[in-house]
Amino acid sequence: MAELIVTENITLDGVVSVPMEEDGSKDDWFETSMRDDRAAWAEVEVAEAIEATALLLGRRTDEYFGRRWNNRTGVWAERLNALPKFVVSSTIDEATWQNSTVLSDDVADEVAELKRNLDGVIVTYGSRQLMQALLKNDLVDEVRLLVFPVIQGSGERLFDAIGSATALRLDSVRQVGEGIARLTYRVERAQ
Repeated sequence: MAELIVTENITLDGVVSVPMEEDGSKDDWFETSMRDDRAAWAEVEVAEAIEATALLLGRRTDEYFGRRWNNRTGVWAERLNALPKFVVSSTIDEATWQNSTVLSDDVADEVAELKRNLDGVIVTYGSRQLMQALLKNDLVDEVRLLVFPVIQGSGERLFDAIGSATALRLDSVRQVGEGIARLTYRVERAQ
């Protein structure tokens, strides 16, 4: 049975995405806050991709990653492109990224079956709405937060629509580069 790990890039105040301005621009805290830490951050991400058995993504994350990774080369790109990807969406029949299968029925049932049928680690990147649904349905085994040294003030927050409380146990804390903290939490389940 596979474990499901959710990994998120997040600001100190919980923001994962910033809406577009009226002129179409976007305050990209992610890019501006990691200039000095990009290599260390990439090292963590490559190791996570190598650890993964499969990726579980929402439609928007699949489209975003597919546009950026399909034609790249190198260890990280080759690993991401080779991994089987499962894309949760009720609006598409075919995903944009190679090696992808669309899951469009009951998300909780399909992901639970996916966990039963795979071994190793399923990684979910980004996909805020999917992550919230996975937590609500008690399907997440581990939460990894890469906390960037930014207080954004506004934007989509990671945990704004979880519903009931989810108990977590701190598993590890790691400094990544000069300013990023990687917090790893295990989901606590009632015995």
